[in-house]
Amino acid sequence: MTFSLVVRDGERFGVVVSSSSPAVAARVAHLRPGVGAAASQNVTDPTLGTSLLAELADHGDAERALAGVTGAARNARSIAHRQLTVLGRSGPGFVYSGAHTLGKHASATAEGAVAAGNMLCGEHIPGVLLDAYSAASGELEERLVTALKAAVEAGGEEGPVHSAGLAVVAEVEWRVTDLRVDWADDPVDRLAELLAVWLPQRDDYVRRGLDPASAPSYGVPGDR
Repeated sequence: MTFSLVVRDGERFGVVVSSSSPAVAARVAHLRPGVGAAASQNVTDPTLGTSLLAELADHGDAERALAGVTGAARNARSIAHRQLTVLGRSGPGFVYSGAHTLGKHASATAEGAVAAGNMLCGEHIPGVLLDAYSAASGELEERLVTALKAAVEAGGEEGPVHSAGLAVVAEVEWRVTDLRVDWADDPVDRLAELLAVWLPQRDDYVRRGLDPASAPSYGVPGDR
């Protein structure tokens, strides 16, 4: 029901995801500035993404974080239903796909990236995500959306997708990009349209948070 890509780009971390279910990014995408990123998918338990980031914040080892969460006694009864990915400040990403992961599922890892999916049209989809991201140019957000488009064009899920999301963290304590299409017939195209609106303004909104006196005005009534 879901395929995702988690990447590291210098000090930035990003997650892009799509699914046949609604509001997928609200449940799946987990990021913490300066720490790492994770995806918790397949019969999703969002607390597992939070736990992975807490482990990473504690010791910084992505493989150890994944082992700690999947091996925790509190998760023993349900962990076989989950698919998790995690990426830290260095090294490759890591994946766990439980025995009850839905349908055709697969994953692919690289230095600074990890992709995984379930209910896929084929096991090639995570590799498509990685390859398309590596070949893309532009801002991190643009490369992530390019990868998601390539995965959909390569077949994506077994059925049509209806939601998609993109999130990026950088040097500040909030998501510098957080875009979602929670229900649509063409969510990945809609996500690309949202990004085209957002990206030229992204850094200005960071400035508004850090130094409002120097931030630009957008001419909105009541806005300086």
